[in-house]
Amino acid sequence: MLTLARLTVAAAGRYHFEVMDPLFLLTSSLLLLVCAVIPAITLRKGKGRSIDTEPVDDSELLSGFQSDGHPSEDAITLTVNDDSSVTWVELGHGVEINQCALSEVATTLFEPEVCAIIARLHRELQPFRSRLLEARVLRQKTYDRGLLPDFLDVDEHPDSHGEWKVAELPDDLLDRRVEITGPASDAKMVINMLSRGKDGQRADAAMLDLEDSMKPSWSNVASAIANVRDAARGTLTYTKPAAGKTAEKIYSLDPDDMPLLMVRMRGLHLEEVNIRVDGENVSAGLLDFALCAYHSAHTLMEQGRTPKYYVPKVEHYLEARWWNILFSLTENEIGLSEGSIRMTLLIETLPAAFQMEEILFETRKHAAGLNGGRWDKIFSDIKVLKEHPDRIMADRGSIGMDRPWMKKYALQLIRVCHRHGAFAMGGMAAFTPGSTAKLRKEQKARVVADKKFESSIGHDGCWVSHPFFIGPARKPFSKMNQLGVSPDLEDNPDLLPDATGPVTMEGLRKNVRVGIAYLHAWNQDIGCVAWDNLMEDLATLEISRAQTWQWLRHTVTLESGEYVTQELVEIIFAEELARIESELLNGRSKMSEEEIFALIDPFRDASSDACALYTDPDFRPFLTLRSDGAHLNATARRLSLTARPEHVRRGPKTRFTVQNHSAANRI
Repeated sequence: MLTLARLTVAAAGRYHFEVMDPLFLLTSSLLLLVCAVIPAITLRKGKGRSIDTEPVDDSELLSGFQSDGHPSEDAITLTVNDDSSVTWVELGHGVEINQCALSEVATTLFEPEVCAIIARLHRELQPFRSRLLEARVLRQKTYDRGLLPDFLDVDEHPDSHGEWKVAELPDDLLDRRVEITGPASDAKMVINMLSRGKDGQRADAAMLDLEDSMKPSWSNVASAIANVRDAARGTLTYTKPAAGKTAEKIYSLDPDDMPLLMVRMRGLHLEEVNIRVDGENVSAGLLDFALCAYHSAHTLMEQGRTPKYYVPKVEHYLEARWWNILFSLTENEIGLSEGSIRMTLLIETLPAAFQMEEILFETRKHAAGLNGGRWDKIFSDIKVLKEHPDRIMADRGSIGMDRPWMKKYALQLIRVCHRHGAFAMGGMAAFTPGSTAKLRKEQKARVVADKKFESSIGHDGCWVSHPFFIGPARKPFSKMNQLGVSPDLEDNPDLLPDATGPVTMEGLRKNVRVGIAYLHAWNQDIGCVAWDNLMEDLATLEISRAQTWQWLRHTVTLESGEYVTQELVEIIFAEELARIESELLNGRSKMSEEEIFALIDPFRDASSDACALYTDPDFRPFLTLRSDGAHLNATARRLSLTARPEHVRRGPKTRFTVQNHSAANRI
């Protein structure tokens, strides 16, 4: 008998996905998707140009793995928070905004024409997006039962393995040796990324980020899109107020000396809860792209510049197809020819590492390249294989690009990209400059070593987190690009992570410290923080959270002999919080008791939040699947993040089968 599953919507806005029968087989998953038939997406809206897409074969949604045949012994409940207390303001065309989000900045963004575009995009693409997200849940369940990701059969996507090229790259995309990234919501940081530093160095490209380095609070989102708009115009300014003896300082751009401007949208999984279409939350990534393209694409093209975007967290080639459709439809809506806007896709999930060629093929009209997003990739490695006792990952600090599966992943990306005329971008060296001359020298040496490695294997460019590193990072990349380099690599290399390396108390403490520091920043609406001489963003927080969860899940034995239990994790949180408090108070003996509490209490809240997230028995796929509601105060936002999620209702622990992991025996 086949498993039946259903997706129902309760009256209070609660989405409930439940496996109705305990037999969970791949065929039943396919049946679910067949039963949820959504017609082939045919995009005909806009200014007269018809965009037709091929029908989506339901079997494609669940490709790239094979079930181990074990039945499911649990049920899943997906819950969306109740937003019944929100007052919604109609913007036109079925688009509504949370009244608390209707700020002065927001009113400049939501013009009637762009509201109409957002509504049409949502209505065309939301059904497909919903199916893609359902497929993610189903695939992860099969991984949790012992399956391993693998390369697709050539017959499944034969065109991607033929002789083809991405659309010709514009001249301003041919030199991307150093790209700098940072949150798009911070006007001062945006200006610094788009300007020359004191040493005269300027990045070749700047990625204004709405994703991992920016918390998705509404004020951040609105500011980010406005900053993108004003940066494209060259009019963005920031005034640093006078303080004490320091005079007021005004930061501005030089429109004639700016690098390539790029934007990274939020991922497919994230909903923007402050904007609705027909009463339904919109995709955060769709909203980001539509607004940024509407407000900046024509401006950039009139300057002879290419509108350029980064697409994050793709897991399957059909997700890449979704993004490609979004680009084509948006171009049509705003009156641009198809392919005017270009994208680089981040290959930062384990499933996507096995589908690079298919992903690039799906986006070939818009693709400029792929990027090896190493930090999210490590998080995905742990998350995808979290239930595999033979794939328990070593200390996060020990996982570098020299590890066999990480190096092969980079080489595969380079080979695929260069074979098809696309750029193969390296990843982020997440170091901060440091506070002393000695530390700055050491940090610079680490960045240079990382970039020498990336250049030596064929990458066309790299990422840095701070202007201090632009010059040193560029030196190893002596050529404009390395499109002619083709790495020597076996077909279908083994890209699965192995379990070798240290599992230490020091690594556990590092994970805990990152959790406290990052949640302290997150609770202040900040998405990245310099901590212990590293730049921690959402990706590195997720590594620390997932790794601690995996060690706890399997009661790992540390090299020092301790078992990782909830009691041990809670003890380490208490010890590291005390250590952080001591560090904060060092040299501040004249502080009043009130000042001390004001300084320390937010870290205590952050420690409590991080510990709850790290030790939650039910692993959440991302820190959050929703942006912050603009109507929520700080306390409510904390509670909404850390409250025991209803998105999973667990039954007995699932059975697990260790499979033969040789490439020849994986399907």
